[in-house]
Amino acid sequence: MLHTLGKISLSTLLFLALVFQSFSQEIKQYQEPKFEFDWSKPNLHPDRIILNFGQKPSHEINITWRTSTEVTEGFVEIAKATGDPKFWQNGKTIKAKTELLDAENIQTAEVKANYHSLEIKDLSPATIYGYRVGDGERWSEWFQFETASEDLNEEFSFLYVGDAQNYILELWSRLIREGFKTAPDAKFFIHAGDLINSAHREQEWHEWFTAGGFIHSMIPSVPTPGNHEYRAKDSLEAAAKERSLSIQWNPQFTLPQNGPKGLEETVYYMDYQDARIIALNSNRDLDIQAEWLENLLKNTKQKWIIVTYHHPIYSASSGRDNPTLREIWKPIFDKYHVDLALQGHDHSYARGRVSPGENILEGVNLRDQTGTVYVVSVSGGKMYEVGGDWTELGATKDRSGENTQLFQVITVKGDHLLFESYTAIGELYDSFELIKTENGPNKFIELRAKAIDERVEKEK
Repeated sequence: MLHTLGKISLSTLLFLALVFQSFSQEIKQYQEPKFEFDWSKPNLHPDRIILNFGQKPSHEINITWRTSTEVTEGFVEIAKATGDPKFWQNGKTIKAKTELLDAENIQTAEVKANYHSLEIKDLSPATIYGYRVGDGERWSEWFQFETASEDLNEEFSFLYVGDAQNYILELWSRLIREGFKTAPDAKFFIHAGDLINSAHREQEWHEWFTAGGFIHSMIPSVPTPGNHEYRAKDSLEAAAKERSLSIQWNPQFTLPQNGPKGLEETVYYMDYQDARIIALNSNRDLDIQAEWLENLLKNTKQKWIIVTYHHPIYSASSGRDNPTLREIWKPIFDKYHVDLALQGHDHSYARGRVSPGENILEGVNLRDQTGTVYVVSVSGGKMYEVGGDWTELGATKDRSGENTQLFQVITVKGDHLLFESYTAIGELYDSFELIKTENGPNKFIELRAKAIDERVEKEK
């Protein structure tokens, strides 16, 4: 009996020793990278080179970059690209507009730089162009982009991501690069707000540009500001509880100037083939935008209408509802049959839809018909839990998920729109298809990875 008790005591002691050892081991802590103060400062060489489309992507491109203030003028060399390395001989050199950003007295910005930008409006459709930027002596490498086709039914794809915001260079980099790897022929890239965390912070903008690298220089960006792109610039604004748009926003993006007065380069649209892409600003002046949007949509002839903005009309997470936004904008979306709303803000994933017209989303209508499809997605490293029931708000949530970095590839061809969401390691996460019908709401098809493969195989 004593011998047995001794065995039990020894086993217990060994077990307790192992437990103590496991708890006493140091828990692995995340080591954040350190950036030197001047890491994000401009110099004589072009950096932060980024493309934006104009209103007509078949003929227009906007190019923007940054240098130190020692560089007082900038030029773009552009030519139709060919396989011949001397394609540049048939190009032209165009002088850019140069503007000074003096933010030395704005806390967290503390920078002075020259931004150079050029709007080109006489390009040929469906054409690959090569370009480089510089001051006449110091040049960037050559980049390429492609203009939109004038064939409205020609297939095209684009990328869409929600908030990058946190751990931008550390974690968002892998996401945007996997997006490029998955859809290298994407024609543009929608960023649905909160590109960074602190509106005026120069280091974070440098992280965003560095993480995207040459992708920003080859795939035109379609950005919309989130709440984190708005912060007080100084103590006076802070005391008055006022917020200003990021001091870097307007200089570093050259966006279509076709939005409401006072909201330039935060509210705008472009017509990419048979899709009207509309960027809205969910931070301010919702009524002004509603009037502008109504006038814009009643004259829209494009087959597809896709809107992007930051704060969701239907939220993915509990306690983050935006009833005012829903009250002001959703009736317009319904009236003009907006197909797709691409949102951010909630740091999780949700996808659902509203009833088409007077139909109720149940039975055959739930499976086969839909009004606007609303998507919330996140691309950075900050995550929230999912929650909230859309039913009492007049919509149906079809899919939700959390703790996953995601990018979306959206493909449009004629009457078909395919939506695919992927993880940061390239796994298909969610997918659906919209099909235009002749005289009714869109047909909705729920897909998954296996279903897509089966459909592709069947169509061969």
